[in-house]
Amino acid sequence: MNDAAPAPTPAPAPRRARVRAPELIGRGGWLNTGGKELSLAELRGRIVILDFWTFCCINCLHVLDELRELEEKHRDTVVIVGVHSPKFVHEAEHQAVVDAVERYGVEHPVLDDPELATWKQYAVRAWPTLVVIDPEGYVVAQHAGEGHAHAIERLVEELEAEHGAKGTLRRGDGPYVPPEPVASDLRFPGKAIALPSGNFLVSDTTRHQLVELTPDGEDVVRRIGGEGVLKEPQGLALLPDGTVVVADTVHHALRRFDPVSGEIELLAGTGTQWWQGRPTSGPALEVDLSSPWDVAWWRGRVWIAMAGVHQLWTYDPETKTVEVAAGTTNEGLVDGPGAGAWFAQPSGLAATEDRLWVADSETSALRWVDTDGAVHTAVGTGLFDFGHRDGDAAQALLQHPLGVTALPDGSVAVSDTYNHALRRYDPASGQVTTLATDLREPSDAVLVGDDIVVVESARHRLTRLRLPEEAVRVEAVAHRTQRAATEVAPGRLRLDVVFEAPAGQKLDTRYGPSTRLLVSSTPPELLLTGEGTGTDLARELALNPEIGEGVLHVSAMAASCDDDPANEYPACHVHQQDWGVPVRIVEDGAARLPLVLAGMDREAGGAPDGP
Repeated sequence: MNDAAPAPTPAPAPRRARVRAPELIGRGGWLNTGGKELSLAELRGRIVILDFWTFCCINCLHVLDELRELEEKHRDTVVIVGVHSPKFVHEAEHQAVVDAVERYGVEHPVLDDPELATWKQYAVRAWPTLVVIDPEGYVVAQHAGEGHAHAIERLVEELEAEHGAKGTLRRGDGPYVPPEPVASDLRFPGKAIALPSGNFLVSDTTRHQLVELTPDGEDVVRRIGGEGVLKEPQGLALLPDGTVVVADTVHHALRRFDPVSGEIELLAGTGTQWWQGRPTSGPALEVDLSSPWDVAWWRGRVWIAMAGVHQLWTYDPETKTVEVAAGTTNEGLVDGPGAGAWFAQPSGLAATEDRLWVADSETSALRWVDTDGAVHTAVGTGLFDFGHRDGDAAQALLQHPLGVTALPDGSVAVSDTYNHALRRYDPASGQVTTLATDLREPSDAVLVGDDIVVVESARHRLTRLRLPEEAVRVEAVAHRTQRAATEVAPGRLRLDVVFEAPAGQKLDTRYGPSTRLLVSSTPPELLLTGEGTGTDLARELALNPEIGEGVLHVSAMAASCDDDPANEYPACHVHQQDWGVPVRIVEDGAARLPLVLAGMDREAGGAPDGP
């Protein structure tokens, strides 16, 4: 018999208070639900994962990709709900959220929360944040940042076992309703370059392809790749040998495309996302990359805007190696030697002889690297300062730019994405001006002669604009084609852009006006009134009689769709033309200027050249 006293029974650990998950509310409403509003009450019995995200955030995009496997594997028990919580003003626009959900292939319900109501209810402090709610409606976990998918999957398996045994787990189909597919030649294109042939090569991001277009940007020559080869490609760079480097963003890789043979080969990356502690230099096929967003050929190397880790890297085609060129992986705006500089999602690159220009999207900044590798800021002040303001660069503001393009005079055009504008920075004067507005999420631009062709990502097209004279430098040895000026009367001039939809088509007015007219002049003083953008294809202009002659720059667009009520998904076409019309003011000149916008079938020869 044991005379020892029995060991005391340990006191039970204090039970942690269970927190009931707050209801999901957001003024923007629901997406991917077929128009139905959801509530946590009707999701009771399912494991709910809330993904607080915003579409500007590269880490949020990483989390979307991390969750796809879990979402598929546990589709009958787990419901993922994206709660879109904007940082930038543009991200609070409902249509911008609609576009982002399609652009990034989100296949679960999304609550548009422009006023951060649900964000505040859950005391979220960072993008991205994941919150797990058990089948009884209680919060059981919260994770900020990326890289938590495996931990959450383990928790999901535990919750499935626990609530399966309790009888509180409900299996079945989720509330996701896919949107209707849309027919278009491009779908959220990212970047573009001009090929030696004169054709354009465009990264058709959402369809995971490269698309080669004719020089007018209208007709598809061929499609290259597909999801098995590319995944949301972005940046393109033409190499001296005529091949093209492609930033294969979601595959975390660089690939080389040969426009002659059509072959695609892997240049750099392992297919695995880079994490802290992994090598940052070495053989290109053995080093992980992280969401390369743009590429540029500069000083004998391919420079890489490594958006996923806020750095610039390089690929050396001679040694077939990669290495970090600038950035610490800290996110912010810090200038100085490359090794100590900070970036925030660099997303656009453009090379000149002595500078590599960088569109640093999250700081809404335009920056540049000099030939010694030091980093400088031309426009922008930090992560939370953004807007649309012209003037001196120290005071100017951008909003999440994704592209930058070198211009002939040493200035640069900035694709000011969230301002829907094309901006210009002139290093000589230190001034920022606006070249064009009423673009829709421009993400890149290509210089073609005196024109600039803009990738309007959210309008799924290329848009050609005329550069202002001050942005085009013509060397003394250069020549321009001389055209006879149109003689027009002083004072009022009626501009008529004549458009007739092709046979079997009609103007597409489903989502508002289907036409657009942009008018400007060189010199600007030529136009007293009538410049700017509108939706009417006719406009009254007032010409300055003190200006004897100049050029009217006219850009017109019209959208038409197949006129067949029996066709559920009619094919739609965008008809666009740009004119530079030399005019001379004379007393007996014309009072009307008609311009014909082609509306012929593609098979009939496409759009004509401007007069």
